[in-house]
Amino acid sequence: MREFLVEITTTVPEGTGQDEVDRRRAAEAVRAKELAATGNLARLWRPVGELRSIGVWRAADEAELHEKVLGTLPLRPWMTITITPLESHPNDPGNAGRTK
Repeated sequence: MREFLVEITTTVPEGTGQDEVDRRRAAEAVRAKELAATGNLARLWRPVGELRSIGVWRAADEAELHEKVLGTLPLRPWMTITITPLESHPNDPGNAGRTK
């Protein structure tokens, strides 16, 4: 699978009831755990003091990332997403001891 840096900002539409927000957030947590279990969600951070997330996500390609991964998130209709494809860096300490 390829890796992608994904920045997500979620904006709840005006007039949305708190019950709907709570329902979608709970479903989002469940779906995130499922995607982590399948290897599609590798890491996820929230910058201090910001209402957005930054994560490393995996998929076969960007189309699959959009359709079968991010597109399955319950909060997706409220999200603005920026995707940056990633590739290994030769100096990445996480690659120490790996053969090419």
